[in-house]
Amino acid sequence: MERDVQFLGQSEAFLDAVDRTSRAAPMRRPVLVIGERGTGKELVAERLHRLSRRWDEPLVTLNCAALPETLIEAELFGHEQGAFTGATRARAGRFEEADKGTLFLDELATLSMGAQERLLRAVEYGEVTRIGSSRPNKVDVRIVAATNENLPRLAQQGRFRADLLDRLSFDVITLPPLRAREGDIPVLSDHFGRRMATELHWEQWPGFSPAAMRALEDYAWPGNVRELRNVVERAVYRWDDWDRPVGHVQFDPFESPWSPQASPRPPASADEPTPNAPASGHASFDTVSDLRSAVDAYERAILEHALGRNRYNQRQTAKALGLTYDQLRHCMKKHGLNEAFGG
Repeated sequence: MERDVQFLGQSEAFLDAVDRTSRAAPMRRPVLVIGERGTGKELVAERLHRLSRRWDEPLVTLNCAALPETLIEAELFGHEQGAFTGATRARAGRFEEADKGTLFLDELATLSMGAQERLLRAVEYGEVTRIGSSRPNKVDVRIVAATNENLPRLAQQGRFRADLLDRLSFDVITLPPLRAREGDIPVLSDHFGRRMATELHWEQWPGFSPAAMRALEDYAWPGNVRELRNVVERAVYRWDDWDRPVGHVQFDPFESPWSPQASPRPPASADEPTPNAPASGHASFDTVSDLRSAVDAYERAILEHALGRNRYNQRQTAKALGLTYDQLRHCMKKHGLNEAFGG
């Protein structure tokens, strides 16, 4: 994700997070960043560092979940030559690398209790001891830690040290999920869309059709801004007509009628037209005088209803109706629905 995209928005929830980040940045104290995946926790850490008095010193990052428990302490605190098998030379840890700067610890909740104890000592006394050494090294490090876990609950359960939580939570910045950022989805979608259109050398950015934007705003976004970026960029690069608004978005990139995990078509719900009865609002069988017109009207009603139920996602609609994507597109063209539903 490009830098500072997370700091693009206008919603109240978003502006509150920006304000809390700006207020905390000049402080030397630790900051805890809480948020779901894809909400931009690393971007907040970068902003905290750049707006601090340490901006020209190192910003060092460690994903605590990316290393096995046997190596995490060596990464944090360093080791001397011969301290363990494979330690062929002495190595400074992330604390020493971040001296005078900022250390960002992502996925904090994955640290073992032993590593948490050593981290507590480093935070409390400002010194670290390399594995295999008895000599502590003084360090001046501002810590920013992040997690998507409920740390107070983990502390109550004995799975996270309460004293470490107290030391790291001088201030807590909770990032809102995208679904709570009212009004920000169009702003972010337009930004990502324009960027992809430029990358594709389009002559202009046509935007999204009303139906496509409605689908983007109605989606729950479990992957938040990162997922939104992927969905928007995928929609733009798959769109062939840069002079028409982008009218199709696919939320699940693995969705395919040929997928080995593809589920069978679910049964029709009670409010979905079925082949046994005419669609609501259309002529009953007793009043039909033109069979072809009646069948066409019924087919169009089924298409409109299915598109609405599937949030105008044409691939999902095709799957629900037991059609291929090309068959659905042909039917939509036949009934003049391409323009109406952004196709």
